[in-house]
Amino acid sequence: MKLPKSFYSWTTITGAVLAAISFLLIIFTLLITLISPSGGSNYLGLFTFIILPVFLIIGLVMIPIGTMRKMKRDKSKKVTREVKFPIVNLNDPGQRMVVFIFLISTAIFILLTSLGSYEVFHYTESNEFCGTLCHNVMEPEYVTYHGSAHARVSCVECHVGSGVNWYVKSKMSGLYQVYSVLANKFPTPIETPIHNLRPAQETCEKCHWPQKFYDPKFVTKKHYLSDEENTEWNIQLLMKTGPEHKAMGQSEGIHWHINPDVKIEYIATSRKRDTILEVHYTNLKTGSKRTFINNEVASKTSGEEPRTMDCLDCHNRPSHDYLSPSHFVDNAITAGEISTDIPEIKSVTMGILVREFPTADSAMNYISAKLNKYYSSNYEEFMDTNSAALTKAIVAIQEGYKENIFPFMKAQWSAYPNFLGHMESMGCYRCHNNNFVSKDGHVISKDCNLCHSIKAQGPAGNMEYANADSSLIFNHPHDMDDWKEMTCYECHKELY
Repeated sequence: MKLPKSFYSWTTITGAVLAAISFLLIIFTLLITLISPSGGSNYLGLFTFIILPVFLIIGLVMIPIGTMRKMKRDKSKKVTREVKFPIVNLNDPGQRMVVFIFLISTAIFILLTSLGSYEVFHYTESNEFCGTLCHNVMEPEYVTYHGSAHARVSCVECHVGSGVNWYVKSKMSGLYQVYSVLANKFPTPIETPIHNLRPAQETCEKCHWPQKFYDPKFVTKKHYLSDEENTEWNIQLLMKTGPEHKAMGQSEGIHWHINPDVKIEYIATSRKRDTILEVHYTNLKTGSKRTFINNEVASKTSGEEPRTMDCLDCHNRPSHDYLSPSHFVDNAITAGEISTDIPEIKSVTMGILVREFPTADSAMNYISAKLNKYYSSNYEEFMDTNSAALTKAIVAIQEGYKENIFPFMKAQWSAYPNFLGHMESMGCYRCHNNNFVSKDGHVISKDCNLCHSIKAQGPAGNMEYANADSSLIFNHPHDMDDWKEMTCYECHKELY
């Protein structure tokens, strides 16, 4: 097989060898991906669709560069020919072979480039690529995502959405994120990118459109007190997600905030949106407007632009919700993973989980050692016959910790507060606190009955029930008189 002399340079040969090896490795890894029942590992995909194609392209680029450099060197040693352009003569076996190789290589390269581009697109859009490639950094988001109601919704459907503009924007942002990981420049915890997410109308409302939000929802919440008996305390709420009757549209209820006929804007002190300075209300039908000023923080200033309220202002943790220790322990007790027969298990566990640990492993060891020591020392008779129940409880507590608290990234419920509610974050109280007053005297009310009615409450077996359409006055499970003078969050944030 004869080739022109210009092909015989180290640059050309090196490029050809590099391209050939990369091509063969791509074919080999593709076969592994196809043969493997699991489709191969996430890192195999990284090599197949991103790293190896880069080396293939580098090798292909080196071939013409080496050829041109060789022709230039050869030309400097000989007399300049009258013909300025290369002579294509397919009767020349060497040239014929070059053309043949070029055409075949180009066809194969175009085919593989098309297939590769398709695979690269799908690979970089996959949940595994988003969540496991940078395992330690993205572990909190990936773990909590799998425990959420959106576990079957792919990451890109919320974080990117449809359209070329947002796709390109996300990839440009991704390049900086890759740099941050490689250069160890990422913050801990990672800032929630709520300031540059797409509007909820372009993502959330693809499935949850406003006209769908109507009927109130009945919710039962189970809590367990920090006493020796782990007393179960229940509360049943009628959440007023919409009006009492569907025919009334979104004229009242929680989802009134995104009524298509109403526009709610606010100005926050920072990107975290946990402190609100002003709220602007506009009735789009009548054109009437009203501005509410927060009297408590009226002296503060903000560099933030007014934001139009949408789903994510309340549902700010739709797929990455970090539960507080009290919350995930209550869930484990309700699920039967932690027995209420274990004396003081809720109280002792809270005393352990209030600590901060340097690593997840140190937390696992401490939880096990501390609980075993406490019950061996204080409940020896109980341990004689119930050690298996304690072992099961320890496993449940450790699992709850691993699913919600991530020491390496400093990610937990306090770093990522959930604004849906008011128990463990300011949530509703950011606006509904009686401090926002308009010039004409209107106030954004703190009345709890705007959002829910208490239909039942109290210890299991001795609950108090409301009659018909009435609502109960909240009865605090602990004997205290000053709970009405503060927000729930002010007290509960210190308990966890």
